[in-house]
Amino acid sequence: MSRYAYVNGRYLPFRDAKVHIEDRGYQFADAVYEVCEVRQGRLVDERRHMARLSRSLAELRIAMPMSARTLGIVLREVVAKNRIGYGLVYLQISRGVARRDLAFPQQVSPTVVVTARSLNQTRNGALAAKGIAVVSVPDNRWGRVDIKTVGLLPNVLARQTAIDRGARDAWFVDKDGIVTEAASANAWIVTPDGKLVTRHADHAILPGITRAVTLDVIKTLGLTVEERGFQLEEAYAAREAFETSATQIVMPVVRIDGHVIGDGKPGPVATALRREFHRYAEVG
Repeated sequence: MSRYAYVNGRYLPFRDAKVHIEDRGYQFADAVYEVCEVRQGRLVDERRHMARLSRSLAELRIAMPMSARTLGIVLREVVAKNRIGYGLVYLQISRGVARRDLAFPQQVSPTVVVTARSLNQTRNGALAAKGIAVVSVPDNRWGRVDIKTVGLLPNVLARQTAIDRGARDAWFVDKDGIVTEAASANAWIVTPDGKLVTRHADHAILPGITRAVTLDVIKTLGLTVEERGFQLEEAYAAREAFETSATQIVMPVVRIDGHVIGDGKPGPVATALRREFHRYAEVG
Protein backbone atom coordinates (compact mmCIF):
# COMPACT_ATOMS: atom_id res chain seq x y z
CA MET A 1 0.00 0.00 0.00
CA SER A 2 1.26 3.50 -0.82
CA ARG A 3 2.41 5.68 2.06
CA TYR A 4 0.53 8.91 2.62
CA ALA A 5 1.54 12.39 3.72
CA TYR A 6 -0.34 15.51 4.70
CA VAL A 7 0.65 18.74 2.96
CA ASN A 8 -1.26 21.98 3.53
CA GLY A 9 -4.72 20.54 3.92
CA ARG A 10 -4.40 17.54 1.59
CA TYR A 11 -3.68 13.87 2.25
CA LEU A 12 -1.56 12.71 -0.68
CA PRO A 13 0.27 9.56 -1.77
CA PHE A 14 3.82 9.94 -0.48
CA ARG A 15 5.26 10.07 -4.02
CA ASP A 16 3.04 13.07 -4.85
CA ALA A 17 3.71 15.09 -1.69
CA LYS A 18 5.60 18.30 -2.54
CA VAL A 19 6.32 21.80 -1.28
CA HIS A 20 7.31 24.89 -3.28
CA ILE A 21 11.01 25.46 -4.05
CA GLU A 22 10.79 28.86 -2.33
CA ASP A 23 9.46 27.44 0.91
CA ARG A 24 11.49 29.09 3.67
CA GLY A 25 12.02 25.78 5.41
CA TYR A 26 13.93 24.61 2.35
CA GLN A 27 15.86 27.82 1.76
CA PHE A 28 16.57 29.09 5.29
CA ALA A 29 15.70 26.24 7.68
CA ASP A 30 13.02 28.71 8.79
CA ALA A 31 10.88 25.96 10.26
CA VAL A 32 10.27 23.83 13.33
CA TYR A 33 9.38 20.19 13.77
CA GLU A 34 8.22 17.55 16.24
CA VAL A 35 8.62 13.77 16.26
CA CYS A 36 6.09 11.81 18.27
CA GLU A 37 6.30 8.13 19.12
CA VAL A 38 3.41 5.95 17.94
CA ARG A 39 2.61 2.92 20.05
CA GLN A 40 -0.21 0.52 19.20
CA GLY A 41 -1.41 3.13 16.72
CA ARG A 42 -1.70 5.82 19.40
CA LEU A 43 0.31 9.00 19.95
CA VAL A 44 2.66 9.12 22.94
CA ASP A 45 2.88 12.37 24.92
CA GLU A 46 0.95 14.41 22.35
CA ARG A 47 0.12 17.14 24.89
CA ARG A 48 3.77 17.75 25.72
CA HIS A 49 4.79 17.72 22.06
CA MET A 50 2.11 20.26 21.18
CA ALA A 51 3.23 22.51 24.04
CA ARG A 52 6.84 22.40 22.85
CA LEU A 53 5.74 23.00 19.26
CA SER A 54 3.78 26.07 20.34
CA ARG A 55 6.82 27.40 22.19
CA SER A 56 9.15 26.82 19.21
CA LEU A 57 6.74 28.60 16.85
CA ALA A 58 6.39 31.51 19.25
CA GLU A 59 10.17 31.88 19.59
CA LEU A 60 10.46 32.16 15.78
CA ARG A 61 7.31 34.28 15.47
CA ILE A 62 5.62 31.77 13.16
CA ALA A 63 1.84 31.59 13.44
CA MET A 64 0.26 28.39 14.71
CA PRO A 65 -1.47 27.15 11.53
CA MET A 66 -4.38 25.49 13.34
CA SER A 67 -5.44 24.60 16.84
CA ALA A 68 -3.54 21.89 18.71
CA ARG A 69 -6.72 19.80 18.72
CA THR A 70 -7.09 20.03 14.93
CA LEU A 71 -3.40 19.29 14.45
CA GLY A 72 -3.84 16.20 16.61
CA ILE A 73 -6.60 15.01 14.30
CA VAL A 74 -4.26 15.43 11.32
CA LEU A 75 -1.50 13.48 13.05
CA ARG A 76 -3.85 10.60 13.86
CA GLU A 77 -5.22 10.53 10.33
CA VAL A 78 -1.72 10.24 8.86
CA VAL A 79 -0.90 7.47 11.34
CA ALA A 80 -4.10 5.64 10.39
CA LYS A 81 -3.62 6.05 6.64
CA ASN A 82 -0.12 4.61 6.94
CA ARG A 83 -1.29 1.80 9.22
CA ILE A 84 1.37 2.53 11.81
CA GLY A 85 1.29 0.25 14.82
CA TYR A 86 4.71 1.07 16.24
CA GLY A 87 6.71 3.94 14.76
CA LEU A 88 6.76 7.69 14.60
CA VAL A 89 4.85 10.63 13.16
CA TYR A 90 6.81 13.66 11.93
CA LEU A 91 5.39 17.18 11.82
CA GLN A 92 7.10 20.16 10.20
CA ILE A 93 5.84 23.74 10.05
CA SER A 94 7.72 26.41 8.08
CA ARG A 95 7.06 30.12 7.86
CA GLY A 96 5.71 29.54 4.36
CA VAL A 97 6.47 30.32 0.71
CA ALA A 98 7.79 33.72 -0.38
CA ARG A 99 10.34 35.39 -2.63
CA ARG A 100 13.80 34.68 -1.21
CA ASP A 101 14.66 37.41 1.28
CA LEU A 102 16.01 37.19 4.81
CA ALA A 103 13.34 39.45 6.30
CA PHE A 104 10.00 37.98 7.35
CA PRO A 105 7.57 37.95 4.42
CA GLN A 106 4.18 39.57 4.91
CA GLN A 107 0.83 37.81 4.55
CA VAL A 108 2.10 34.26 4.03
CA SER A 109 0.59 31.09 5.44
CA PRO A 110 2.73 28.50 7.21
CA THR A 111 3.52 25.28 5.37
CA VAL A 112 2.42 22.16 7.24
CA VAL A 113 3.78 18.71 6.42
CA VAL A 114 3.07 15.47 8.30
CA THR A 115 4.53 12.04 7.54
CA ALA A 116 4.64 8.77 9.45
CA ARG A 117 6.63 5.56 9.27
CA SER A 118 6.96 2.28 11.07
CA LEU A 119 9.94 1.37 13.24
CA ASN A 120 11.33 -2.07 13.97
CA GLN A 121 10.47 -2.60 17.62
CA THR A 122 12.45 -5.83 17.78
CA ARG A 123 15.58 -4.13 16.45
CA ASN A 124 15.20 -1.24 18.88
CA GLY A 125 14.87 -3.68 21.76
CA ALA A 126 17.90 -5.64 20.60
CA LEU A 127 19.98 -2.44 20.54
CA ALA A 128 18.85 -1.58 24.06
CA ALA A 129 19.71 -5.08 25.29
CA LYS A 130 23.26 -4.72 23.95
CA GLY A 131 23.85 -1.00 24.43
CA ILE A 132 25.42 1.45 22.01
CA ALA A 133 28.74 3.24 21.58
CA VAL A 134 29.02 7.02 21.28
CA VAL A 135 31.83 9.45 20.48
CA SER A 136 32.32 13.05 21.59
CA VAL A 137 32.42 16.00 19.17
CA PRO A 138 32.76 19.78 19.70
CA ASP A 139 29.41 21.53 20.10
CA ASN A 140 29.39 23.95 17.15
CA ARG A 141 25.64 24.55 17.00
CA TRP A 142 23.88 27.92 17.28
CA GLY A 143 23.00 29.28 20.70
CA ARG A 144 19.27 28.43 20.72
CA VAL A 145 19.08 24.67 20.33
CA ASP A 146 16.19 24.76 22.82
CA ILE A 147 14.08 25.75 19.80
CA LYS A 148 13.32 22.62 17.79
CA THR A 149 14.22 23.95 14.34
CA VAL A 150 15.04 21.97 11.22
CA GLY A 151 18.52 23.58 11.11
CA LEU A 152 20.29 20.33 11.96
CA LEU A 153 23.45 20.35 9.83
CA PRO A 154 25.81 20.16 12.86
CA ASN A 155 23.76 17.22 14.12
CA VAL A 156 24.00 15.52 10.74
CA LEU A 157 27.78 15.93 10.68
CA ALA A 158 28.06 14.73 14.29
CA ARG A 159 26.04 11.59 13.59
CA GLN A 160 28.11 10.83 10.50
CA THR A 161 31.31 11.32 12.49
CA ALA A 162 30.03 8.73 14.95
CA ILE A 163 29.25 6.27 12.17
CA ASP A 164 32.65 6.86 10.56
CA ARG A 165 34.27 6.01 13.91
CA GLY A 166 32.24 2.81 14.32
CA ALA A 167 29.82 4.24 16.88
CA ARG A 168 26.08 4.84 16.76
CA ASP A 169 25.74 8.38 18.11
CA ALA A 170 27.71 11.49 19.08
CA TRP A 171 27.67 13.54 22.27
CA PHE A 172 28.29 17.28 21.91
CA VAL A 173 30.86 18.86 24.24
CA ASP A 174 30.90 22.64 24.76
CA LYS A 175 33.94 24.94 25.00
CA ASP A 176 34.16 24.31 28.77
CA GLY A 177 34.36 20.55 28.29
CA ILE A 178 30.79 19.95 29.42
CA VAL A 179 28.58 17.41 27.65
CA THR A 180 25.44 19.13 26.39
CA GLU A 181 23.44 16.42 24.61
CA ALA A 182 23.54 13.83 21.85
CA ALA A 183 22.98 14.44 18.14
CA SER A 184 19.26 13.73 18.55
CA ALA A 185 18.82 12.80 22.21
CA ASN A 186 19.50 13.95 25.76
CA ALA A 187 22.59 12.52 27.50
CA TRP A 188 22.66 10.97 30.99
CA ILE A 189 25.11 9.27 33.33
CA VAL A 190 24.83 7.38 36.60
CA THR A 191 27.64 8.32 38.97
CA PRO A 192 29.59 5.72 41.00
CA ASP A 193 27.46 6.60 44.05
CA GLY A 194 24.22 6.02 42.11
CA LYS A 195 23.10 9.58 41.28
CA LEU A 196 21.59 10.26 37.87
CA VAL A 197 22.97 13.33 36.12
CA THR A 198 21.76 15.12 33.00
CA ARG A 199 22.39 18.62 31.69
CA HIS A 200 20.02 21.25 33.09
CA ALA A 201 17.52 22.57 30.56
CA ASP A 202 18.60 25.92 29.13
CA HIS A 203 19.33 27.34 25.68
CA ALA A 204 22.16 24.80 25.19
CA ILE A 205 19.95 21.71 24.95
CA LEU A 206 16.58 20.72 23.58
CA PRO A 207 14.13 20.10 26.45
CA GLY A 208 13.31 16.55 25.43
CA ILE A 209 9.82 15.19 25.99
CA THR A 210 11.28 11.76 26.75
CA ARG A 211 13.70 13.50 29.13
CA ALA A 212 10.75 15.04 31.00
CA VAL A 213 8.94 11.72 31.34
CA THR A 214 12.16 10.02 32.43
CA LEU A 215 12.50 12.59 35.21
CA ASP A 216 8.99 11.63 36.35
CA VAL A 217 9.94 7.95 36.37
CA ILE A 218 13.12 8.70 38.34
CA LYS A 219 11.15 10.53 41.04
CA THR A 220 8.62 7.71 41.30
CA LEU A 221 11.37 5.12 41.66
CA GLY A 222 12.92 7.16 44.46
CA LEU A 223 16.21 7.73 42.65
CA THR A 224 18.38 10.82 43.08
CA VAL A 225 18.82 13.11 40.08
CA GLU A 226 21.04 16.13 39.52
CA GLU A 227 20.31 18.46 36.60
CA ARG A 228 23.76 19.86 35.91
CA GLY A 229 26.57 19.72 33.43
CA PHE A 230 29.10 16.89 33.52
CA GLN A 231 32.48 16.56 31.84
CA LEU A 232 33.66 13.72 29.64
CA GLU A 233 36.01 12.44 32.34
CA GLU A 234 33.03 12.06 34.67
CA ALA A 235 31.17 10.20 31.95
CA TYR A 236 34.12 7.85 31.33
CA ALA A 237 34.12 6.96 35.04
CA ALA A 238 30.33 6.60 35.31
CA ARG A 239 28.62 3.46 36.54
CA GLU A 240 26.14 3.75 33.64
CA ALA A 241 25.33 6.05 30.75
CA PHE A 242 22.32 6.34 28.50
CA GLU A 243 20.42 8.70 26.22
CA THR A 244 16.72 9.46 25.84
CA SER A 245 14.64 10.36 22.80
CA ALA A 246 11.22 9.65 21.31
CA THR A 247 12.61 7.08 18.87
CA GLN A 248 14.94 5.32 21.34
CA ILE A 249 13.10 5.81 24.66
CA VAL A 250 15.93 4.99 27.09
CA MET A 251 18.99 3.69 25.22
CA PRO A 252 21.94 2.39 27.28
CA VAL A 253 25.39 3.64 26.30
CA VAL A 254 28.17 1.14 27.03
CA ARG A 255 31.15 2.87 25.41
CA ILE A 256 32.16 6.54 25.10
CA ASP A 257 35.18 7.45 22.97
CA GLY A 258 36.35 3.87 23.34
CA HIS A 259 36.06 3.93 27.15
CA VAL A 260 34.00 1.05 28.51
CA ILE A 261 31.25 2.30 30.82
CA GLY A 262 30.70 0.20 33.93
CA ASP A 263 31.00 -3.44 33.02
CA GLY A 264 30.31 -2.76 29.34
CA LYS A 265 26.69 -3.90 29.54
CA PRO A 266 23.38 -2.04 29.99
CA GLY A 267 23.06 -1.28 33.69
CA PRO A 268 20.12 -1.81 36.04
CA VAL A 269 19.12 1.87 36.22
CA ALA A 270 18.81 2.39 32.46
CA THR A 271 17.10 -0.98 32.11
CA ALA A 272 14.55 -0.12 34.80
CA LEU A 273 13.84 3.32 33.34
CA ARG A 274 13.27 1.81 29.92
CA ARG A 275 10.98 -0.87 31.33
CA GLU A 276 8.89 1.59 33.35
CA PHE A 277 8.80 4.47 30.85
CA HIS A 278 5.43 3.85 29.20
CA ARG A 279 3.67 3.55 32.54
CA TYR A 280 4.26 7.29 32.94
CA ALA A 281 4.05 8.54 29.35
CA GLU A 282 0.71 9.88 28.15
CA VAL A 283 -0.79 7.70 25.43
CA GLY A 284 -3.85 8.93 23.60
